[in-house]
Amino acid sequence: MSERPIIIGTRGSALALAQANLILTQCRAAFPSLTFELKIIKTTGDKLQTASMAKPDASLPKGLFTKELEVALLNGRTDLAVHSLKDLPTDLPMGLVLAATPERADVRDVLIYRSSKITRVESKLRGFKPNTKLTDFPERATVATSSTRRKAQLLVVRPDLNIVEIRGNVVTRMKKVADHVELDATILALAGITRLNFIISSNGELRGDAVPHGLLATVLDVEMMLPCVGQAAIGIEIRADDERIATICERLNHFATFQCVTAERAFLRGMGGGCQSPVAAYAEIAGKNITLRAVSFRDGPARRSEAQRPIKEAAELGEQLAAELR
Repeated sequence: MSERPIIIGTRGSALALAQANLILTQCRAAFPSLTFELKIIKTTGDKLQTASMAKPDASLPKGLFTKELEVALLNGRTDLAVHSLKDLPTDLPMGLVLAATPERADVRDVLIYRSSKITRVESKLRGFKPNTKLTDFPERATVATSSTRRKAQLLVVRPDLNIVEIRGNVVTRMKKVADHVELDATILALAGITRLNFIISSNGELRGDAVPHGLLATVLDVEMMLPCVGQAAIGIEIRADDERIATICERLNHFATFQCVTAERAFLRGMGGGCQSPVAAYAEIAGKNITLRAVSFRDGPARRSEAQRPIKEAAELGEQLAAELR
């Protein structure tokens, strides 16, 4: 009798499925003799599409996009849970561990806006030229984002901007920008766009099967928009005592990515925040050292810090910067 299939748990959104399929492909390539299957699990965050993410209600539980996946792990209904690491709380339930992070994608954010070529006077939709920067937008332009991190950094560059909330998946947010006269732009993660097989052409056009016609994109440098903790990384969570699955995760793990997100998550834990806290952190490895840059808007104006330590001290580095910015 053959061993039962190894079940990979995932949310059902297009991006979550794309990420889970990346992991599924890696698993099958690394372990061709084993059987892997996907199991879709709906999370609280998927059900609360109208809840404010910028001003979370105190009654909203932590782990909006992860809790049900973790329950399935603990109950043995899945063996691995695939997360966008930025959604995974830094304090995991007892009995679960973050076992692997495959190589990280591009951490930068992208400004999405309408092209001036397709807008019409009678529609009152205004558009912009390719490669438009934040500094090029008209006064009081409206940018939609539910991220407190993005909002705070946008207002550093352009204090006059009108920042409004937006909910929905990647394509839904794109459609809102394409169709709603009251919105000029939104900001999305480049990694999410790429994993959905959307591309930004050399002339700035955003292309893909589900992309609304006439959208342009400008990639934002991390110097202007520092990413959130864990951005562009996929986290694989498993049961702490499951040695068989841990062995599989060893093959999936990318050492440099794991150390970088270890530093970032230690910083976030030290700041006492979750994925919607107005903080950002980004770690990079060069040689035998790891460098972490961080910014906090928790208590007013931006407070920034940067430090470097040996790679083996990644967690201590995150704790150090948190202590400096608390």
